[in-house]
Amino acid sequence: MQTKAVMKKNPSFRLSILLNLIEGLISGCNFIAIYGAIQLLWSDSMDFKSILILTAFVAGIFILRLIIYSVGYTKGQIGGAMVSKNIRLFLGDKLKRIPLSRFTKTQTGTYINGTTADVNNYENILTHKIGDILKNIVLMLMVIVYISTKHLPSGMVLLAAFLLLIPALALSFLCVRIYGNKKNIISVENVSSITEYITGIQTMRAYGFGGEKNKTVTNAMKDYSDISFVYELVVIPIGVGFNILQWLTFPLVILLSGRACLQGVIPVADFVMLSLIPLFICRLNGTLFIDLTSYKNLMISKKRIADIIEEKEEIANNNDFSPTSYEIEFDGVNFSYVEGESVLKNISFVAKDKKLTAIVGASGSGKSTILNLLSKYYTPHNGSIKIGGLPIDSIASEKVLSYISQVDQDVFLFNDSVKNNIRYARPTATDDEIIEACKLANCHDFIMNMPQGYDTPVGENGNRLSGGERQRLSISRAILKNSPIILLDEATASLDIENELAVKQAIVNLLNAERTVIMIAHTLSVIKNADNIIVIDNGQVVEQGTHEELLENKEKYYSMWNVGE
Repeated sequence: MQTKAVMKKNPSFRLSILLNLIEGLISGCNFIAIYGAIQLLWSDSMDFKSILILTAFVAGIFILRLIIYSVGYTKGQIGGAMVSKNIRLFLGDKLKRIPLSRFTKTQTGTYINGTTADVNNYENILTHKIGDILKNIVLMLMVIVYISTKHLPSGMVLLAAFLLLIPALALSFLCVRIYGNKKNIISVENVSSITEYITGIQTMRAYGFGGEKNKTVTNAMKDYSDISFVYELVVIPIGVGFNILQWLTFPLVILLSGRACLQGVIPVADFVMLSLIPLFICRLNGTLFIDLTSYKNLMISKKRIADIIEEKEEIANNNDFSPTSYEIEFDGVNFSYVEGESVLKNISFVAKDKKLTAIVGASGSGKSTILNLLSKYYTPHNGSIKIGGLPIDSIASEKVLSYISQVDQDVFLFNDSVKNNIRYARPTATDDEIIEACKLANCHDFIMNMPQGYDTPVGENGNRLSGGERQRLSISRAILKNSPIILLDEATASLDIENELAVKQAIVNLLNAERTVIMIAHTLSVIKNADNIIVIDNGQVVEQGTHEELLENKEKYYSMWNVGE
């Protein structure tokens, strides 16, 4: 399994565990010093030399523990950080191999939590919980063994107190399994709601429904608060019950050891020591209960990380894909996002090489889905898609996408400079090539008017730019990439007149080079000169041809044209 390899512990981590165990054993030696002091006091043989010896002994233990703890803690932090680093790097790479359809079908909160909070939780387990738990268990057992050598019945009572952890933890772990999983599921939904709210806050305020969406976020937070409260409400009584039972061993040890002392079985010094030890054991036991319950809860994060690690990836293959032409063919393609609700039905058409093919139709008719299938964001249920006569179903998506440039209605920009955002299309491009692409995309002028020109930061998702400016930067990317296939998805939608004209001119410049272009347009005048216009209605191709041919048919396209006019 990949999970085992990704989460493999390193030598630094293993050394830290060993040093934690050693430190636990050494810390138990403090009780030897305490016992020695009690004996000296009771026998009235305490002198300055004895005090010096005890002081030196305790100081030696302290210094030794300090050295071992410092090295162990450092190694633990380094080892845990190295493991979490490997996990983060793997998850970052893994997300690139997960089918793109998964990011729309699965809530984003799953991946956000998995790569951030869950990794942090698992790192907390490695750097703190495991070492502390093992150290405390070793210390607990060492003290119980030591007490048993002094008075076996008292040692058995303390062992029983320790063993009370088993039923208490069994109940606690059951609650974690039931409520902890629910809590984490709601946490994912909570993150998704908050992410959606923050992302769309500008639109919500503009349309005045921020309060409506705020209720959704508030309800999500309330659900998380409620499940957290229920979880604590169930776990706390278990902890309280466990503590009451284990603290009952305190008077029992005093009773047994006191009786043994009166009978002369053990000396008074042993009785005093046995009277003090339960205080330490019960506190340590309570700490172990809390730490182990927390450990079990945090281990849910490990499972969620493992779920992402083991998630099915795109088909990885080395099949050659070198089309000699860039004609695109859909043959009997069917597709649905939800089973039983067909989005595309028996779609068949050919987009000729180095020609402009336009796709038109009502909103929701399946136009964008066609482009998504061609880009391998999704896989058709049946039928085939070919580029240059070669089926793409068994070809890795990155190979297919290397031949495609896309200009979407929703443009994504990184929080980086203008220049770097464009350079993502071709990392080896020179500054001159970027400038030339921007001139063809009608964005050079507005870029030069920005405070730092091409080095100006665009803000998160380009929030410092207008919609038209973002669209033109997207077109400049497509020009710079210089792919043989161009996909335009309603690139002029929702723009003001000035920006629409600038984008249209940029598209004309993009089309001047000989490329295979598939264009979705909401304005029919934009695609009037297309070599082939495909009309989609209710997920089906209802007609296709040139603008003139479709007008002569006087069917769906004819009606759409007249409405547009």
